[in-house]
Amino acid sequence: MGGDLRASPYARRSFNRRLVWGGACLFAAALAVALAYAWGERTGIRAMRQGVEHRLDIYAGGLQSELTRYDYLPGILSLNKDVIALLQDPGNPEWLARVNHYLETVNLKAGSSEIYVMNMEGLTLAASNWNRPPSFVGRNFSYRPYFIDAAKGLPGRFYGIGTVSQSPGYYFSYGIYHGGRMLGVAALKVDLDKLDDAWLRADEKVLVVDENGVIFLTSVPGWKFKTLEPLSARTLEKLAVTRQYHRAGSLEPLGMTEVGRSPDGTTIVQFTSEAGRGGEGGNFLMPSYLVQSRPIPGTQWRLMALSNIAPIHARARNTAIAVALAMGFLAILGLYLQQRRRAIAQSLAASAALQRAHDELERKVAARTQALSNANRHLHTEIAERRRAEEELKSTMDELVQAGKMAALGQMAASITHELNQPLAALRTLADNAAVLLQRGRQADAEENLTMIGQLTARMGKITGQLKKFARKSPALLKPTSIAVAISDACFLLEQRLRQERVTLKVSVPEEACAYCDGNRLEQVLVNLLGNAIDAMAHSDERRLDVTVQTDEWVSITVNDSGPGIPDEVMQRLFEPFFTTKEQGVGLGLGLAISAGIVRDFGGSLRAYNRPEGGAAFVLQLRPARMEETVDV
Repeated sequence: MGGDLRASPYARRSFNRRLVWGGACLFAAALAVALAYAWGERTGIRAMRQGVEHRLDIYAGGLQSELTRYDYLPGILSLNKDVIALLQDPGNPEWLARVNHYLETVNLKAGSSEIYVMNMEGLTLAASNWNRPPSFVGRNFSYRPYFIDAAKGLPGRFYGIGTVSQSPGYYFSYGIYHGGRMLGVAALKVDLDKLDDAWLRADEKVLVVDENGVIFLTSVPGWKFKTLEPLSARTLEKLAVTRQYHRAGSLEPLGMTEVGRSPDGTTIVQFTSEAGRGGEGGNFLMPSYLVQSRPIPGTQWRLMALSNIAPIHARARNTAIAVALAMGFLAILGLYLQQRRRAIAQSLAASAALQRAHDELERKVAARTQALSNANRHLHTEIAERRRAEEELKSTMDELVQAGKMAALGQMAASITHELNQPLAALRTLADNAAVLLQRGRQADAEENLTMIGQLTARMGKITGQLKKFARKSPALLKPTSIAVAISDACFLLEQRLRQERVTLKVSVPEEACAYCDGNRLEQVLVNLLGNAIDAMAHSDERRLDVTVQTDEWVSITVNDSGPGIPDEVMQRLFEPFFTTKEQGVGLGLGLAISAGIVRDFGGSLRAYNRPEGGAAFVLQLRPARMEETVDV
């Protein structure tokens, strides 16, 4: 009994030490589990936030691109003469019909919802839906903010539900000016609902709210035209005046409540209403959402993304459970190490295996890095080869253009020789006569002969100078070019041939017509078109060649002939290289192909069609330029 008493204090101290170590281990395990959960939550939210921010950039870019895509369209209506005429004379049925058809065509090509023109009282005079119910024609939209802003001289921007069509859309508007005075307002409506369809596939809930907190674009159909917070009476009164959300319901709030913030400060919310939960109201636990938002530049809107953080909490719990299991395993391992010293050898073996795995991983990373480096070098080599190919293609095209010039000069050789032979013969006769007159003392007559010799020499110099200018080889340099000068030079080169073929030439070109192009290459295109027209009229009784120029959005040069026209089977292959209807040896079939390529380099187009009254027409369209920028071509 005495021995039990002596052992009792030692046993108590040992028990106390084990109790303290056990408590410390339990505390450390609980702390590790808590830290693991916090780390898992923080890491998951950070990763989710970064991923959503990237997608928000994409969503915002897509929305902003859709908004700016049509920004220019209402403004160009001021350039249409028919629109100006209608605003000046609203009762004219001819202007009304022409503007209605014009708006319908522009709307169809632009892919917008509707385009319409209003007078300064907000009354719609013409619209793209003039022949479709419900038409905007005759409707007054003076109460709409986009009209009010445009009437003040500001670009109007407004999203709302149409009071006539009952469909939502985004409205652009600009004032229409003439002579420094505003005559009316042009408006354009665009459907943005297609963005909702793209967002339906997103993992998060995406929505766009206006300056009043009204949701008008969202990936959750049940949230559309709901509000983030209850609207004030003043806001409701303003919306009623503008009819922004006409017949959109009562603008019920979603019941979004902030329940906390993430470690990085991002708001976390829950929905207390059935409308906000979007069909998730039956869940026992209401889901929480991480809220991220950003403003849309140029508007008062905000793009928001709500991400369900339940998966993050689940992963954090799994991480904490894994850490708890690991801590339990470490506790068991500690007990095991106390019982068996071989655990040290096993630990060393595990460390060696880990080192081998690490070495193997480094070897694989090095091999992968080398493969990526090889691929990168191959890519650089391929890029260099493609650049060389592009340079060779450009050089080949320049040579082909020059060859086309030489071919045109070859075809004009006979007429040019005749054009030069006549002055040469006259020069010889006049020189001989001048010598005889000087011998006879008739100095006045001799001076008259010498004057005529000078005039003939000047004409021959003009011919050879024009040929030298036409034949010179130079890189394409786009600059403002006078269309009248280019047409005049081309007609001068073909003047002898026009006389020989008895072709009546009529040229109608405004002196101020100017386009961005290379004058020398434009002259080559015109020589080719005019020469082809002369060839086409070889067997025609009436040989008439008309060259007309019109300037509006494009500078259009039209070459009309009175020939038999172009057969349908030839029209389909008209611009193919080496395709020709001429006899063998007369042409290679490259003229129109080269001409089309030159015009494409100018940023324009070349097309052909058969005229109803007979003959063919070639239309060359070029980008307009200002006449004061024109330099010598």
